[in-house]
Amino acid sequence: MWLVVGLGNPGGKYVGTRHNVGFEVLDELARRWSADRPKLRFEAELREISLAGSRTLLVAPQTFMNLSGRAVSQVVGFYKVPFENVMVVCDDLNLKLGQLRMRRGGSAGGQKGLHSILQALATEEVPRLRIGIDRNPPDMDSAAYVLSRFRTDELPVIEAAIRRASTSVEVWVQQGIDAAMNQTNATVPE
Repeated sequence: MWLVVGLGNPGGKYVGTRHNVGFEVLDELARRWSADRPKLRFEAELREISLAGSRTLLVAPQTFMNLSGRAVSQVVGFYKVPFENVMVVCDDLNLKLGQLRMRRGGSAGGQKGLHSILQALATEEVPRLRIGIDRNPPDMDSAAYVLSRFRTDELPVIEAAIRRASTSVEVWVQQGIDAAMNQTNATVPE
């Protein structure tokens, strides 16, 4: 079994915000692979897909970003999924808008949802796919920035990044982390 954990904040007021790109990747994968109806379990919204014959669970924690680890540890524990079969998809302030970076492990790099997950699972060896949302402007603090919506001129770039990120997750499930990292990290946003 594979888990794809998309990070974001629940509720309509956060739809379309920079912090919710992880949820948007889950929505794209659900659309592509005809997901079942979402179920609320383990403080998360769960949708199951068969991604090229592999049982894959799309996990959207409903605990708010900074407590994502609480939901993820429950799902991982219940399904007994090895950490290398868990992909966390999240936003990253340190990457250019639309840039993708996949890693097999490492620190949270300041992303609080990812930090919560690594802390709850007591390991840094969890694959992650970061989606660049750009740095906040000097006149705006980062907390307000990640909760802001993309500007109209940014939408085509982020929508393309969400599609590329979804393809990266598919490659990860079908061909493994090395193939997925090679493809993902070599691609430069337009």
